[in-house]
Amino acid sequence: MRSAPHHEATPAMTPAASLVFTTLLSHGPLTRAEVGRRTSLSPAAVTKAVRPLMELGYLVEGVDEEARPAVGRPATLVRVDGGRALFIGIKVTGDEIIAVLADLCCRIRIARHVRLTGRAPETVLPVLTALVQELLTEADGFGVRVRGLGIAISGDVDRAGGVVRYSPFLEWRDILLAEIAGTATGLPVTVDNDVRALTVAEHWFGAGVGLSDFALVTVGAGIGCGLVVHGRVVSGAHGVAGEIGHLSLDPHGPLCHCGNRGCVEAIASDPAILRAVRAATDQPVTDAADALALAHGGDPAVRGVYARAGEAIGQAIGFLVNILGPERVIISGEGLAAYDLVAEGIRDAFAASAFGTAAQCDLTTRPLPFEEWARGAAATAIQSFMGSGMWEEAR
Repeated sequence: MRSAPHHEATPAMTPAASLVFTTLLSHGPLTRAEVGRRTSLSPAAVTKAVRPLMELGYLVEGVDEEARPAVGRPATLVRVDGGRALFIGIKVTGDEIIAVLADLCCRIRIARHVRLTGRAPETVLPVLTALVQELLTEADGFGVRVRGLGIAISGDVDRAGGVVRYSPFLEWRDILLAEIAGTATGLPVTVDNDVRALTVAEHWFGAGVGLSDFALVTVGAGIGCGLVVHGRVVSGAHGVAGEIGHLSLDPHGPLCHCGNRGCVEAIASDPAILRAVRAATDQPVTDAADALALAHGGDPAVRGVYARAGEAIGQAIGFLVNILGPERVIISGEGLAAYDLVAEGIRDAFAASAFGTAAQCDLTTRPLPFEEWARGAAATAIQSFMGSGMWEEAR
């Protein structure tokens, strides 16, 4: 095992430098003038923010010959040097671990999938550690250091403390994951809720680029929601925010694992749909593919289950939009395989519950494979790296 590196106390990146860096990450390469326009920083402030990052090689400057004006010099552009640092991102599901080696621009260089034989921490953590060691070895071939490890886990995750408080699908409680993984790998570790990590990636690189207010709703094993408000991913005062899966829509509805009844997750998650389909058909439906086949075959009871799921999701999105007023709601997750069956219910219930002009919110579907969730974990590691002062080490 690699020993944990010693980090000297160094100043964290200034807010202006962080803003410039993330702007270039999402929109670059840009001229300094365009950076100023997008960030509302003065030319002097842009120069002050850019200088240390250029000295350390995280930003580079070059001439864009294609942008040469009819008269005068060609434009000089600033961009993030993706090859300057590497990061590992890991998404843990109930069945497998997905890991990626990503560069500073969060481009996936290598991806790995490993099946799990169990969900207990003592089963998962050795597999996770071995996978990180494998990617560290692969990273040696790039000649660049791995600067951080991001791990994305479903459930109630305390990012600041690096603790998985409760992950219902893994059945984990109070696991000091950042400390355990950091000791095992020698890397700085960021642990975050998986939907929140995916929201970071969507904010920087996906359907949320350029939006100051949007929500990401994920449908599948659970119902998750990540929020960006005024350009920042919301974590909540206690690490919990946007939990629309646990809005109780029907006090007499099915029991949810959280202890309440009629939660969106107890109606519209994949496990909830399977339970309802089995009850409606009295058939041993074992997975989502079987349930989908029955619905697409025209079984009215099964189609009714999916319609109710769509209504629950649409109603929850309506509540969310009424409260926060986002520009866009992105719907993703493995549950999109059934979108044709739930889409009408989602849109009708959303239109009925959204108040006034809130109904103008753009609903967008975006299929995202689990590798993108692992990329989101890598994005959180990049966030931590650029905000921690560790970026100064290379000076």
